[in-house]
Amino acid sequence: MQLTMTKRLFVALVCLLGFSTCIKRAQAQLDGASALDPIVALGSWNDCATKRSLIAYVQRVCDPKSSDFVPPAERIAVFDNDGTLWPENPVPFQLAYAFDVVEKKAAKDSQFAEHPMVQAVLSRDIPTLLAGERHEGLLQVVAMTHAGMSVEEFNKSVSEWISSAVHPKFSKRYDELTYQPMQEVLAFLRSHGFKNYIVSGGGADFMRVWSERVYGIPPEQVVGSSARTKLELRDGVPTLIKTLDQIFIDDKAGKPVGIHQSIGRRPIVCFGNSDGDLAMLQYTTIGNPRLSFGAIVHHTDQAREYAYDSAPKSSGKLIDALAEAPKRGWHVIDMKEDWSKVFAE
Repeated sequence: MQLTMTKRLFVALVCLLGFSTCIKRAQAQLDGASALDPIVALGSWNDCATKRSLIAYVQRVCDPKSSDFVPPAERIAVFDNDGTLWPENPVPFQLAYAFDVVEKKAAKDSQFAEHPMVQAVLSRDIPTLLAGERHEGLLQVVAMTHAGMSVEEFNKSVSEWISSAVHPKFSKRYDELTYQPMQEVLAFLRSHGFKNYIVSGGGADFMRVWSERVYGIPPEQVVGSSARTKLELRDGVPTLIKTLDQIFIDDKAGKPVGIHQSIGRRPIVCFGNSDGDLAMLQYTTIGNPRLSFGAIVHHTDQAREYAYDSAPKSSGKLIDALAEAPKRGWHVIDMKEDWSKVFAE
């Protein structure tokens, strides 16, 4: 019996819908491949306690049948940046950027070069720059290199620097030095419906220039130190100008404050590497009504990266958080033993 035109169209539509569904299912399987095979997804991790615990934790909070199930909207993961997602020695990368800017300006302006903090930069006097609870010397350097620039000028300056500047030890661009195992953690959590945030003592504007390209973390999911930005009309064009007014330092006790102000949800996963992350780890794991996970990257690999905790070259001191880790059930990642590779090849 011949099919009528209407029936033919109906059959064709059903076939197309079926084919489309197959494609969507195949794509979903490709997109979620890491979710289906966490061992492969975390391929740069050796078989260690942290890896096993993270996999078990994620499976537990993502299982609708589990008593610890967490709805996707509440799956918030926070990551320190310097020393957690990429190195912070011999100095944090933003400070390396500021050093380069200061040196270029000092070579052209002798009066500028005489400033005590500029002299500290030129002589690499890190203790002077980082002295004080608020690192006043460093803030002066930041003021001299950042304040008064438009947001667009600053973004351009950072983009040009990060596309060409080279790390003194590794002889690679700074944005090529992200930790491959941590990149895998970001992707693994993302594949299970987590929303990843950077919560760092570094400048929010500095990180937002490259965070999406480097980590897959969009600028609106970056929480960092900041100062008031003001609006000016420049040549009749509304322009945002960076200032050094009302400085907020997103470090130590400031991190939970920044999380509350910028995210508005309590995280359930936290990765840090120093005492500057202690308050964030505590806020994530102590008294949280949701099952939580905390981890500390311990720099123990002098050959492939650096080895330090109590005596870093600049920032990243790890004493109090390391001592508190066993009491709180935080996982301490031994970089030398737990990671089969540190950087992506």
